[in-house]
Amino acid sequence: MELDFTDTPFDTKAIKPHEIEEIFEDPFSIRLLPDNERADGEARFYLVGKTIGSRGIFLAFWSNGKKARVVSARDLVAEEEAYYERKLAELK
Repeated sequence: MELDFTDTPFDTKAIKPHEIEEIFEDPFSIRLLPDNERADGEARFYLVGKTIGSRGIFLAFWSNGKKARVVSARDLVAEEEAYYERKLAELK
């Protein structure tokens, strides 16, 4: 899947594009589907994962199956970090 980084609505200096790519490639990342439809008909997906350097990142993105556009990216909060670690422990 191709990532679209044109006109990103978040600071690409705080979270680098290569870190976002690492989250998409994290084999243990957790993809969450939206609960409900948005008024504009666009489906948003959420991804919780870690980079190669163990930085936890939360992403919100949309995808048409060929291209993904990240609309939000931030560091994980403590609860999300614990959730990721708990899910990872279940896989081991």
